[in-house]
Amino acid sequence: MARKGELFAGLTVAMVTPLKNGALDEAALRKLVDFHVEQGTNCLCPCGTTGESPTLSHEEHDRVIAIVCEHAAGRIRVMAGTGSNSTQEAVRLTQKAKEAGADGAMLVAPYYNKPMQEGFYQHYKAVAEAVDIPIILYNIPGRTAKNMEPDTICRLGEIPNIVAVKEATGSMDQASQILNGSNLTVLSGDDSLTLPLMSIGGSGIVSVAGNIVPEDILALVAAWNAGDIAKAQEWHHKLFPLCRDMLGLATNPIPVKAAMQILGMDTGEVRLPLTPLSESDMSKLKGTLTTYGLL
Repeated sequence: MARKGELFAGLTVAMVTPLKNGALDEAALRKLVDFHVEQGTNCLCPCGTTGESPTLSHEEHDRVIAIVCEHAAGRIRVMAGTGSNSTQEAVRLTQKAKEAGADGAMLVAPYYNKPMQEGFYQHYKAVAEAVDIPIILYNIPGRTAKNMEPDTICRLGEIPNIVAVKEATGSMDQASQILNGSNLTVLSGDDSLTLPLMSIGGSGIVSVAGNIVPEDILALVAAWNAGDIAKAQEWHHKLFPLCRDMLGLATNPIPVKAAMQILGMDTGEVRLPLTPLSESDMSKLKGTLTTYGLL
């Protein structure tokens, strides 16, 4: 069965948002786009969890997406983060992303207000009907406090322009149910589960680690797609300690922004209520990067 969202197969990098002295660093943001074009990254996702979307103003949110789309200039696809726990605001953000030229919009499931399953359905249906752009669902109950059940996701997959889901439950059972019950493209929301998810029919990853090692994640995906299972497993086991030890240090995106700073890709501070890594955790992070071969 052909899957609906294969435009977004492969590696999508969940971009950090560069901040400097409390403001958006537009020059650094453009450099990140250029970096990923050079590395061969398939798609960029600005203004997701990793992009600190909860602490961007509406104006900053729109501006980040506009800059990424403008600078991408057709060289790389853009999956703009446009989710909100207000349906009205999600429609507005998604419309702005379409106007900016995004190839698709990824919307996190409504958080904090904990809708019923019918509420999830009606939320996404309203956005999809209001804005004619490919929609990617984003299910991350660890942050939203409520799981979008597979039946709800499959039902949403019947809407023509809902094409994919970023599955961050960590459940292969849930992913299998979605793959069995719909023709949605399924993307991993966890770096360490890229290969396991692809092995059951997933199509790629929306990655945090891709901010620093996109070429290695691309190599994993390419090996799997070429049928070289041994090589894909080799890349999985190389990447796994980096993903586990870096991303486990603190709340995302604190560790990856720190890693980028260490590696000379400085994207500035995180915005409160997020706080920088402690000195001891910075030391652990340097050890992880050294073990991986990045330092």
